Amino acid sequence: MSSSTTSSPPGGTPVLLVGVDFGLPHFDGDLEELGLLSQTAGMNPVARMTCKRKAPDAALFVGSGKADEIRTLAQMHGASEVLFDQSLSPAQQRNLERHLELPVNDRTLLILEIFAQRARSHEGKLQVELARLHYLSTRLVRRWSHLERQTGGIGARGGPGEKQIELDRRMISDAIKRTRERLVKVKRQRSTQRRQRERRETFNISLVGYTNAGKSTLFNALVKARAYAADQLFATLDTTTRQLYLGDAGRSVSLSDTVGFIRDLPHGLVDAFQATLQEAVDADLLLHIVDASNPGFPEQMAQVQKVLHEIGAADVPQILIFNKLDSLAPEQRPSVLQDHYDVDGQMLPRLFVSARSGEGLDALRGSLASTVVAAAQENMTPDAAIELPGDLA
Repeated sequence: MSSSTTSSPPGGTPVLLVGVDFGLPHFDGDLEELGLLSQTAGMNPVARMTCKRKAPDAALFVGSGKADEIRTLAQMHGASEVLFDQSLSPAQQRNLERHLELPVNDRTLLILEIFAQRARSHEGKLQVELARLHYLSTRLVRRWSHLERQTGGIGARGGPGEKQIELDRRMISDAIKRTRERLVKVKRQRSTQRRQRERRETFNISLVGYTNAGKSTLFNALVKARAYAADQLFATLDTTTRQLYLGDAGRSVSLSDTVGFIRDLPHGLVDAFQATLQEAVDADLLLHIVDASNPGFPEQMAQVQKVLHEIGAADVPQILIFNKLDSLAPEQRPSVLQDHYDVDGQMLPRLFVSARSGEGLDALRGSLASTVVAAAQENMTPDAAIELPGDLA
């Protein structure tokens, strides 16, 4: 086990971050991403603890001994909440809260909270609400004190909380049904918009990538839009689509900025955001944005590919855009700014750019124009056209 204090800006709920290493390759030993997520949600991480286990403890996830150490560390640093980097079962969460005498939450709820804070459009809010309702439906017996109260007259006492739990389940079930119906209408509207673009024979390009890779900054730089962009996780959730004019191709294409992906993205969010992520599925080309300055970019790329498989977009052609070239040290800068990179046994075109400084953007526009022209003039599928982006052929 290891523990450390964390220097964080003041303000926000003081939280203790906990990560458990089960021997998986993507374990974040420094809990860096969990710390960024907690700060994005408005929390203040005051200490961190990691430990190793072969398998989760069925009752307390970390075992009783480690749970005692977590409680001591939380008291020492004044933490008022404990945040786990892995998903907890409802029973584990409930048992930990009783043992630690503190609120306990996991990575899934944290991401849901961030999505709830950041959603701006009607569609985005509906999608987050649906995922949140699914999450809450499994945690009706958490620490809700009102579930212990039983209504009824003399001689009508039943099991503790039985009637209230059933009522809450029914209310959540009804809310899920209503939210799904609203999302169906939204999805229908998006399908109509996509069909209109198809009738206009618009070439559709979607930006995808790990959260905070710089998608929105690149989107703004390409189309001169004002989509919200910030150096934080999940700065934007709602899909934004604009027209991008490519001078070398003599025509415009449709460019969409989508929600960022992340490790262990809750399946409920993947399902709920199906309408938004459909933009990636229906695209003619994906620009996979990668943070070239992040040492863990291979793992982040793998997570993006995993989500693309889950939503059915794995076969859409891709160009890799290694962003944040300006953040690389001189000795880390690549000798060439255009080459190919192996992704799951497939050599994909790669361009190094800086969305912030503008370096490499002209080459990117040229590559996009070459792809569009090749697809239009030679009547080639995007899969064939992707092999001919500018100087990469």
